[in-house]
Amino acid sequence: MNAIKDITTTMTQSVIKNQTHPTKRVGILGGGTAGATIAIRLAALGLETYLFEKNKSLIDGPPMCHLHAGGNLYREIPDEDCVALLKQCIDILRLYPYTIDVRPTVFAVPTRDGGLPEDLLPRLDILTDAYRELIAQDSSNKVLGEPEDYYQLYSHEQLIELSEREQVAVPTTVDEWMIPVAKYLDLNKVKFPLIVVQEYGWNIFRLAASAQLALADYDHAHVFTDTQVQQVMPVDCENCSNADHHVTKWRIDYQQAAGYESNLESKPQTESIEVDYLINACGFRTGVIDDMVGVKVTRMVEFKSSYITHWDNAGGQIPEIIVYGNRGTPEGMAQLTPYPGGYFQIHGMSKFITLFDDGLVASSKDSAQPKLPPQYVHYIEDGWDKAPLQARSQQSIDYVAEFVPTFHSARTVGNALYGGQQIPGQDDTLRVADVSLYSNIRYARAENVKASSTLIAADQIVDELAKLGLVNPDTPANRNRDAHEWSYLTHNDSMTIDRVARSLAEERGFPIAMAGVNHSIPKKDLDTV
Repeated sequence: MNAIKDITTTMTQSVIKNQTHPTKRVGILGGGTAGATIAIRLAALGLETYLFEKNKSLIDGPPMCHLHAGGNLYREIPDEDCVALLKQCIDILRLYPYTIDVRPTVFAVPTRDGGLPEDLLPRLDILTDAYRELIAQDSSNKVLGEPEDYYQLYSHEQLIELSEREQVAVPTTVDEWMIPVAKYLDLNKVKFPLIVVQEYGWNIFRLAASAQLALADYDHAHVFTDTQVQQVMPVDCENCSNADHHVTKWRIDYQQAAGYESNLESKPQTESIEVDYLINACGFRTGVIDDMVGVKVTRMVEFKSSYITHWDNAGGQIPEIIVYGNRGTPEGMAQLTPYPGGYFQIHGMSKFITLFDDGLVASSKDSAQPKLPPQYVHYIEDGWDKAPLQARSQQSIDYVAEFVPTFHSARTVGNALYGGQQIPGQDDTLRVADVSLYSNIRYARAENVKASSTLIAADQIVDELAKLGLVNPDTPANRNRDAHEWSYLTHNDSMTIDRVARSLAEERGFPIAMAGVNHSIPKKDLDTV
């Protein structure tokens, strides 16, 4: 816990620094992946950046498992969105290189599915070409291995042969990664070929640790965790009674919980700060701020959960295994994500595992904030109730065991990764979204369905700030972003990230082993990142 306390003490400020500093101020509401990444980007440019987060630490939200490098998980989204996801994943990896677990992802089409593995090959060829082009533009983009190895196919005959080999505890080749797949996957229930893609794991605890360390590195970053924003109000407003009004300053009223726990009779004091630009990165609560600001918008929110289990019988490290299925049906996608120490995260895209019958809600004409049922708000704010968590965790084990029979021996560990995911608009299949800008009121809303979109969102906000005259984009610091020369990477390494990530996992009630990775990005590749 000391690692977190040290950083939080450094970052959290009870008194606003540099009150008379001429540098422009930006307020960011929400310290998830979007808010934290945008804060890093802006603080690096020298903007006085104030980040407010309700939770005790940054990036503690909906489940994530891998980089979605190309969106191969989603057969329903367009190829151009998949190319966008590939670019975004490579970009975000270079900002957060110590968050990645290098291992392949295996995609299998079940025999009960109407699709064929060959249906995905044109997309995979498009992505391979896009990856090759990105490397041609900048050799440092070669972070997913060689382009010709981006995906590989395995026939039934190859898998039968691999199933007879001795399993390797620590795989170093794709064939070695596929040995446990050949041994444990029920080959009678899937179509061939199986597809192996270089979609790496993405660790939320290491991501949170990286963001905290990065923000602690900037004098211009002021991070307020365990802090509740009470209200935002326009300060300098022209023609406020008209729809086309203009705002040049916002006031943020907030309360810090830290320091009041020891005195039960004391109540947090409301403090305020004025900023020149306001960014809403509140995740599934984004609509609350939209309502305060007076912006009308249509959106949905979906409560989702994945479950943590332990499996002693894997025989060593295995790749992520994904079995396709139609989302929301009893035969939705099954996803088995490995962590160190025999821990596994499970998604089952049916309404009795990851999805919920009443978990998808929409905004109304009266409010931009969709209202989740109170039960799910309770889970998000206070934690799951033990009985339903245990039941769904066991159901997730049984779900995966249909395709990996020996996984029946896995056990639940009494925790889950869960949260509300925002979906702009009315399309619940949307996977690529970044930011909405309101120039006349100096307001932006980050709308990231996937965490990999957050750095692109930050870039769009920087462009907007430049147009408004709030920042000079033609600086070495801005050019450093394109080269991914992030200052925190010069004096933090994987071991430092690991120390903070372990403290975060422990604080959040997860096995400490889940804060680690089995395989980091090779140092020779990091030297060019």
